[in-house]
Amino acid sequence: VYSHIFQRPQGLFLSERFKGRFAEILNNWPEQDVRIIVITDGERILGLGDLGVSGMGIPVGKICLYVACAGIHPSHCLPVTLDTGTNNVSLLNDPLYLGMRHQRIRGEAYDELIEELVTALRSRYNDPLIHFEDFGNVNAFRLLSRYRDQACVFNDDIQGTASVALAGLYAAMRMTNNRLTDQKILFLGAGGAGIGIGELIVSAMMNEGLSEAEARQRCWFVDSKGLITRQRDHLTEHKQAFAHEHDDVPDFPSAVSALKPTAIIGVSGQAGKFTPQVLSTMAGCNERPIIFALSNPTTKSECTAEEAYTWTEGRAIFASGSPFDAVTVGGKTFAPGQANNSFIFPALGLGVVAARARHITDEMFQVAAKVLAEEATEDDFSRGNLFPPLNRIRNVSVRIATAVAGVAYRQGLARSPEPDDLDTFIRSQMYAPKYERFL
Repeated sequence: VYSHIFQRPQGLFLSERFKGRFAEILNNWPEQDVRIIVITDGERILGLGDLGVSGMGIPVGKICLYVACAGIHPSHCLPVTLDTGTNNVSLLNDPLYLGMRHQRIRGEAYDELIEELVTALRSRYNDPLIHFEDFGNVNAFRLLSRYRDQACVFNDDIQGTASVALAGLYAAMRMTNNRLTDQKILFLGAGGAGIGIGELIVSAMMNEGLSEAEARQRCWFVDSKGLITRQRDHLTEHKQAFAHEHDDVPDFPSAVSALKPTAIIGVSGQAGKFTPQVLSTMAGCNERPIIFALSNPTTKSECTAEEAYTWTEGRAIFASGSPFDAVTVGGKTFAPGQANNSFIFPALGLGVVAARARHITDEMFQVAAKVLAEEATEDDFSRGNLFPPLNRIRNVSVRIATAVAGVAYRQGLARSPEPDDLDTFIRSQMYAPKYERFL
């Protein structure tokens, strides 16, 4: 537990105790040129749930990835945790817990804290990139919707995950010589990650010629109550956009049998939900079934790599949110890649900061996905890997950042002058630690 190992603050903690003083407190942060800020309220940390201020480890870790993967200078980064309480009873009863000991603030009081924080950050640091991380579904969608056209913001759980998943689909299309617009995709899980992936896939399909209605008809969702259909009552707004006409289907295996999708994407946080029955059904209706088990951590993955390959007779195109060891099935060894957001958000940040973009658009995530898919080689494909190896991440980040910055310039969103050679300019912005040897 973060509170149990806390030694020194690695980021900025704010709470309702300091309401009205956020700008004053920000002035005490020692770095003057902050360009990327990762904010969480700790409500939905990975597969761990509500960690309150103990969620600070995630913004700190994301900042490390901005530095390592894309060369953002550490002094240009700021991790922030907004303490709005916690609904985790074990934390509230923990004498070592560092945060506020009350239930989470909701409604207008919560929104006022977010507004004060965003306003203070934009004023203090001249409209930096604001990265929302691990907010609960009750807030994630609406905060993104509220601020995405006002400021330079994105939500990594919704949009970063969507981009890396779309990259995996693009790579799978390269591997099989198929088209994205011909796919029928069934999601297990209709939270921020799942809906975010669905929305980006819809945008990508529309760019390839489908109408919005046609694109949405190719994306289906199963949640805890079964297949999301128009007959269902009390659907949230983000689910309504993917509610289609269909008879009620009670569970995921039944939905796979009824819909016969070409791809299944798991973002449920529920281990083992891609059962042998599900995987065998996918293999029965597809020559190369696409199986993306994206839930983190490994213990919550919808299936393992070995299960995916075994129950599809080695024909699966597999990717996971957590790493799996290489497996041998039918005499062939597979070393599948991880659909990791670290391929996307650090490079996106580099491109946005380099161009000083005013806003972050869906097209930026689409081009990031396309570039990442192009970086996978035939050798990667032969091993079952849809993504380039992580030891190439900084070069991949340059290509993605260049493409993202290019979108900012084309869309008139850049605040910095466009350089003659964008690739060279992007490389010049990257930080790399250099150690001198002293005798």
